[in-house]
Amino acid sequence: MQRTPTPPPYGTIVFDCDSTLSTIEGIEFLARDHQEQIQALTRRAMDGELPLEEVFGARLELVRPSAADLERAGQAYVETALPHGPELCTALRTLGKKVWVLSGGLRPAVLHMARALGIDDTDVHAVGVRFDAAGGYAGFDTDSPLARSGGKLDLLRSLARDDTGPIALVGDGATDLEAAPACARFVAFGGVERREEVFAGADTCCAIPDLAALLPLLTSAAERDQLSSLPAHAGLLEASIACHP
Repeated sequence: MQRTPTPPPYGTIVFDCDSTLSTIEGIEFLARDHQEQIQALTRRAMDGELPLEEVFGARLELVRPSAADLERAGQAYVETALPHGPELCTALRTLGKKVWVLSGGLRPAVLHMARALGIDDTDVHAVGVRFDAAGGYAGFDTDSPLARSGGKLDLLRSLARDDTGPIALVGDGATDLEAAPACARFVAFGGVERREEVFAGADTCCAIPDLAALLPLLTSAAERDQLSSLPAHAGLLEASIACHP
């Protein structure tokens, strides 16, 4: 049966992390001497040329990130965050929505980004990493659905319940597009990296490098009217209007 996307309101808003909440790809930040090789593998996976599982473990074996490396990567996510992320997440929670992060990134680093947005650790879904006693890399969670193609779709379907309500997903890559059947709306985000195949398959798109631009794509007019009555959200609403003159 063909999927029919639906407009707002939504009960749960889900964000990818790399090249969506932040301008970097975490694995590329960690790549060091393997920069070109890692970038090529990442690009082919996000463009849908290669299944994610073919590149996920290979990239990590090249990089072998330590606990300290992932601490640095987490700080880099926060330092390169797109504008108005905390304000957007606060507004969505004010409207009674759940806000999640769903990422093929490495959980210790992604947690830094999520915490900066005020998102609970329990609402962050990313790939776990193991370390040895000295903090050295000792492998990743090979059972994580987020380390393979189609995994975001499977995980979103397993997380969806009555209390999540309709789900809207925002992401930039092929793995996000794959998850669209579990969502009421998939928003292709190209504010960092515009992927034409993802834009072509999305329900709606945003190419503006400011997360305030997502507000009218994730909320209804009535919800924005509700926010306009609360002075704390005035800055976000003004930024959103400026993104869509």
